[in-house]
Amino acid sequence: MNKPHAITDDDIYLFNEGTHHNLGDKLGAHATHRDGKPGVQFAVWAPSAQTVHLIGDFNRWDAQATPMHPRGSSGVWEVFVEGIGQGDAYKYFVRSAVSGHQAEKADPVGIHTETPPRSASKVWTTSHQWTDADWMASRAGDDWRRRPMSIYEVHLESWRRVPEQGDRPLSFREAADQLAEYVGWLGFTHVELLPIMEYPFGGSWGYQTTGYFAPSSRFGSPDDFMYLVDRLHQAGIGVILDWVPSHFATDGHGLHLFDGTCLYEHADPRQGFHPDWGSFIFNYQRHEVRSFLISSANHWVETFHADGLRVDAVASMLYLDYSRPEGQWIPNQYGGKENVDAIHFLRQLNTTLYGRHAGVVTFAEESTSFAGVSRPVYDGGLGFGFKWDMGWMNDTLRYFHRDPLHRRWHHDELTFRGLYAFTENFVLPLSHDEVVHGKGSLLAKMPGDDWQKFANLRLLLAYQWLLPGKKLLFMGGEFAQWDEWRSARSLDWHLTAYPPHSGMQELVRTLNRLHRQRAPLHQLDCDNRGFEWVHCDDRDNSVLAFFRHADDGSPPLLCAFNFTPVPRDGYRLGVANGKKWVKLLDTDAEEFGGSGFAWQEDAKVEPIPMHDRSRSIAVTLPPLGAVVFGMAP
Repeated sequence: MNKPHAITDDDIYLFNEGTHHNLGDKLGAHATHRDGKPGVQFAVWAPSAQTVHLIGDFNRWDAQATPMHPRGSSGVWEVFVEGIGQGDAYKYFVRSAVSGHQAEKADPVGIHTETPPRSASKVWTTSHQWTDADWMASRAGDDWRRRPMSIYEVHLESWRRVPEQGDRPLSFREAADQLAEYVGWLGFTHVELLPIMEYPFGGSWGYQTTGYFAPSSRFGSPDDFMYLVDRLHQAGIGVILDWVPSHFATDGHGLHLFDGTCLYEHADPRQGFHPDWGSFIFNYQRHEVRSFLISSANHWVETFHADGLRVDAVASMLYLDYSRPEGQWIPNQYGGKENVDAIHFLRQLNTTLYGRHAGVVTFAEESTSFAGVSRPVYDGGLGFGFKWDMGWMNDTLRYFHRDPLHRRWHHDELTFRGLYAFTENFVLPLSHDEVVHGKGSLLAKMPGDDWQKFANLRLLLAYQWLLPGKKLLFMGGEFAQWDEWRSARSLDWHLTAYPPHSGMQELVRTLNRLHRQRAPLHQLDCDNRGFEWVHCDDRDNSVLAFFRHADDGSPPLLCAFNFTPVPRDGYRLGVANGKKWVKLLDTDAEEFGGSGFAWQEDAKVEPIPMHDRSRSIAVTLPPLGAVVFGMAP
């Protein structure tokens, strides 16, 4: 009889075929019994190794003391060791049969590690008792294309810190209650965590991964991370994890030259080394590498109850010439620049996750016009649930950075999205990438004096929330942080004591509440039936207006925007029906830090044709403001 974690011939077959989805259950370190004696079963893949020895606390890191044994010709090495306990550190000492290369390597599928800069893996068996059964059951029936989704993006190391203790970051457990309470108060549906998979260098923000199965020990144990996810689920908040299968860290204890050969990466640097990030690129052609990565993705969903994965740098995976000059890349077998192996891997990834986990969502950070990123695999797409709309982000921030006096000449930067808004299932992101490296915070990007800066930011957030597409906002944007994000310090929470900043929080709360409660603001986010222009070509006044629709019988909402500091009184908007329209939101309201200019409760429908409609209403558009009207019953 096979032991629970024993590797079977079927496991080897699936691993070599590229279709094993649970390598973490078979490779790595697992507490078990042999002949009635407790110990740990270790297994690692190193097909070009001459010898592999287990080293660790238990044998004083003696590179000769504990030899591992090859499992036939599979490339897997195994050993059972008695007397090893929870938390014991270990590595694999690998000597190559090809090059004579030798190195101490962390476990590629280890679930726990020493705290950086130490780099060994740790034996660990989780014992967390999950209490999120209701959340997990309800998630299975969710179609997030039609559900409200607003995502609060968090870099855990800098969200909040503990100045009384050397300004250290919060642990997973310390962050759990604080994050659940704060995000629940703001009304976001999800938290997205920048990569928490183990990484050596804090300045990489987690995007240079070494531990594809291990939550970073900077913040606690795997059980502590489970507690964080569990607590968020209890608060009704989903958890999305940034995951980086596009490249991996060069650190010596990691995957590079694991058995003295380019086992996980391409050998040719034109395919295997990333010039932008100084990191190694996975060899997606290798079946075992695909098994490894898909097992990693599945591990975060199954073991840690993640509700979604955001796949980083998808564009760099899709194109062989990404960020490479002529002559520094190798065409595919058809002479093209598309990375056929990476495309196959991404389709396999999404097919596997969606096939195994109802309600789980994948997101692509993809910045090109590659077709069908969020189209199903069976329809020729990559199979992601959603794609980040980087074009919207770039156009919109460019527009908002302009002096309102000049915006009339750049009206198309707002309206261009209408040409492609429903070609993919989009997320509208204002992410960490836009508030770092000298780009300034969202507030600092805005033109004008302080009053205009805050008004512009309120207008930007309302514009983001009211357009079709799911929403993502990086931490600090919700209270208008002045300084750009710094990954080694806390957000400037003291600002929330001041009305302009607390008013921005109140606006985000109100936008999230409308987004959740009003079906037209989410139900047809990914369907062109959910959006209708009222007026898109008033460039002289820098005004836009559109309807949002639902398909459940809910009346439409009318959204109008004034992108100048000049108030527009008596501005007419064409409507098709209703006797009266009632104001639901005004970003210039005093409660949000605005001026409260000419507050207007409602607008009567009059038989005055406007915008190709037989009737219209006259509204007051506040300076640098957005308003939302709903049809009175």
